[in-house]
Parts: sequence; C-alpha cells; structure tokens
Amino acid sequence: MKRWLLDRRWNSRIRTHFEILYSSGREDGSGILANISYNGALLIQTSVQPRLGSQVRVFVLLREDSPFEVVGKVVRLVEDGFAIEYAGLGPEMRSLVDDAAAVVANPLHVPPRRKSQS
Repeated sequence: MKRWLLDRRWNSRIRTHFEILYSSGREDGSGILANISYNGALLIQTSVQPRLGSQVRVFVLLREDSPFEVVGKVVRLVEDGFAIEYAGLGPEMRSLVDDAAAVVANPLHVPPRRKSQS
C-alpha cells in the first residue's frame, strides 16, 4: 500500500454508506454508517437516537453473512443521527477501517471474512 494513502486514511475520515443496526441496551435501531476513522464513526438516518454518553453496539453490514460489531460511546448528536467514539481501538477496528477504505476505493472489492470476537 502506498505510504501517502496509509497516512491520509490514518488522519481523516473515510466516507462510507454501509447499512448498520445498533443497540443502546434500551433501544435498537438502524441507519447508515456515513463515515469512519480509527477513532470513531458518524451514523446517520438513524431510526432511534440514543442518549449522549450512552454506550452502543453497532453492527456494520459489510457482508450479509457476517456483520462486524463495534462498541462505542455516543459523543455527539446531530439532526439525523449521532457520532460515536470507539471504546477501544483494537486490530478488529483497524481491519474495519481498512475494509471500508478498500470498498470505497474499489466498490467491487469484497472484504475477507473475519472471525467474530464474541
């Protein structure tokens, strides 16, 4: 991978348009993952808006047969959604950002299956 692309992705958000499902423990909802970075994500067109500061589990539907789970804290509310900061940045999160960047760069790219950490 070209170094400038890696640096650029590390410092910026990657625009995406992946369907998501999420749960705040009290309510479940659906929406769109609008952008993603190594620190957090913006979810839009959400059906239910969780409370600021609440923890949410987000299931990113990169592949129909294996949704990717991300846990984060709601750090910002916007008109049609909310932003989360990840609870911890592990190799799984880096893989998700890398997969998202690959799909955005090449829409025909199919991310590899990854084993769930559940």
